[in-house]
Amino acid sequence: MSLRLNCILLLIFTTLSLFAGKSPNFIIIFTDDQGYQDVGCFGSPSIKTPNLDRMASEGMKFTDFYVGAPVCSGSRASLMTGCYCHRVGIPGVLFPNSKIGLHPKEITIAEVLKQKGYATACIGKWHLGDRKPFLPTRQGFDYYFGIPYSNDMSISINGAKGPPLMRNEKIIEHPVDQDTITKRYTEEAIRFIVRNKNRPFFLYLAHTMPHVPLHVSENFRGVSARGLYGDVIEEIDWSVGQILTTIRALGLERNTLVVFTSDNGPWLAKGEYGGSAFPLRDGKFTWFEGGMRLPCIMWWPGKIPARSVCREIAATIDLLPTFAHLAGAKVPQDRIIDGKNIWSLLQGKKEAKSPHDAYYYYMQAVRVGRWKLHLPGSRTTVGPKRKLPLLLFDLERDIGEKHNVADKYPKVVKKLKALLEQHRKEIRRNKRPPGRILK
Repeated sequence: MSLRLNCILLLIFTTLSLFAGKSPNFIIIFTDDQGYQDVGCFGSPSIKTPNLDRMASEGMKFTDFYVGAPVCSGSRASLMTGCYCHRVGIPGVLFPNSKIGLHPKEITIAEVLKQKGYATACIGKWHLGDRKPFLPTRQGFDYYFGIPYSNDMSISINGAKGPPLMRNEKIIEHPVDQDTITKRYTEEAIRFIVRNKNRPFFLYLAHTMPHVPLHVSENFRGVSARGLYGDVIEEIDWSVGQILTTIRALGLERNTLVVFTSDNGPWLAKGEYGGSAFPLRDGKFTWFEGGMRLPCIMWWPGKIPARSVCREIAATIDLLPTFAHLAGAKVPQDRIIDGKNIWSLLQGKKEAKSPHDAYYYYMQAVRVGRWKLHLPGSRTTVGPKRKLPLLLFDLERDIGEKHNVADKYPKVVKKLKALLEQHRKEIRRNKRPPGRILK
């Protein structure tokens, strides 16, 4: 073999090796019950979030970003599987020792990325089943550290009650010291990033806060003008800063996509201990905008244009197919995946449009462009507790869903009703069961 041919082959091998080593890292930071307005760059008048604000200034802010459900477990099922929560059989809230969980045969983001050799970790709240067959370590995650469900849920051990802290599949602390939980999640996350800096990784950091009961470490107690709730958010902002600082210090910022959002809207019934979805209507438990439209920031220096704003419809169900595309992994072909690849939106292309012709809210409402239709029976968590009639809103003119225009636009109502009924039938026809423990 000639020297020239050797050199050419060496160059090709080196190029391929470098390319193969550049699979992007992915980090999802997922908070709990944080409202649309509860970030400085989304308009909070009293909560300071300098790290999230910087993240937005260096990346992209999504104004019309949705989750899959207005409650914890359903939202997380959608995020992990790229599917509407009813499709995978987890629409509601799971409780400790439930015999139901995310089916082990569902394919999560972690399992998709494992195809390409990713290191994977889930740190924080899981809430897709706390029995062993349903734990993160059985769903594609190499490592788990966190409270397996909401922090207001308890189990009893030796007469003591409270939520447990788990490492992998073992309880290591009960009841968990929640004052330090945001700090400890952050420390665990940083250790995982540092440990895997030389290989592609996926980190799912699902904060327990600001779900009630609210807890904050001593360093952040009393710092916010918004009271304890603000203290909690400002500690989460500190955590985001620690994660991004670590990424920069390791020189990984040009190869790491970070997504920040929340699982559902604020728990308004908690008053000063709940958040704000202003200017959106209502919050958690509802399919009004305040229940399912959340603050979202995506950051990837050099790939996502700085100071950009996306006003197209996007959702947590889109993260699985988007990550798969960027990692060169295969999206599951043996089942329906509702999410779409939104890489063109992330690139900030002017001509890029939402891949969703329609977005569905919990089988009860649908949005098509500016129009949003609610089926009769919608409920509110603020004001009179009553069932509502069929509602149509023009979200471009009425983001707060205050003015029902169904009587003015009967053709729009007819079109959206037909789409929603078609969606409901399709889900019932093609839904998959949750996992069940029979004994």
